[in-house]
Amino acid sequence: MTTEVTDILSQTHLLRSVPAGELQAAAAAARWRTFRRGQVVFTAGDPGDTLIVVISGRIKVVVRSADGGELTLTIIQAGGVFGELSVADGGPRSADAEALEECQLLLIPREAIQDICARVPSAGQALTDSIAATLRRLTEATSDLVFLDLPRRLAKVLLNQPREADGAIRPGLRQEELAHQVGGTRQSVNAALRAFERRGWIEVHGRAVTVKQPEALERFAGN
Repeated sequence: MTTEVTDILSQTHLLRSVPAGELQAAAAAARWRTFRRGQVVFTAGDPGDTLIVVISGRIKVVVRSADGGELTLTIIQAGGVFGELSVADGGPRSADAEALEECQLLLIPREAIQDICARVPSAGQALTDSIAATLRRLTEATSDLVFLDLPRRLAKVLLNQPREADGAIRPGLRQEELAHQVGGTRQSVNAALRAFERRGWIEVHGRAVTVKQPEALERFAGN
């Protein structure tokens, strides 16, 4: 089991430069957890005591208002890592994390990651780079919310999704999920998707969205 976990950790962007021998202690301390669709991984204010690797499934990281409004900050795909900020500063979680589907997660204690970063400078630099990338992404998202209308925000979200060679977005996205990412309603997202489809930029079949003309979406979004 420890060898399997070590292999998983060595494939993450955060720890890929760390020798296998240095990862063994972290692997031994890691916990493997399964979360059902809709199950909460953590909520804002919880102790930030673990770094989390997504083995399978998808996790959404969201902030919620007092009246139930929701804005998705990011969706972590399989192979991704989250929780770096709390690893760096020891503070509480700054958002909620929820499983979009059944997920296998690997939880590594903060102390184990800090120990690796102290011994392996490249790991410490990777942690810094990851936090900087998150800050840049959130700065861009904030700018988009202020300066772009919803259709243009939606175009950028669609372009940022994993796509197959034929342009199909995998896995499929519920319109409610898209609404939470662009800060709109399901109805407004539906209207924008239909407008894109009429222009021939995308095709929509239920949850399945295929991007047919990415260059047109990029021009529309102002990229």
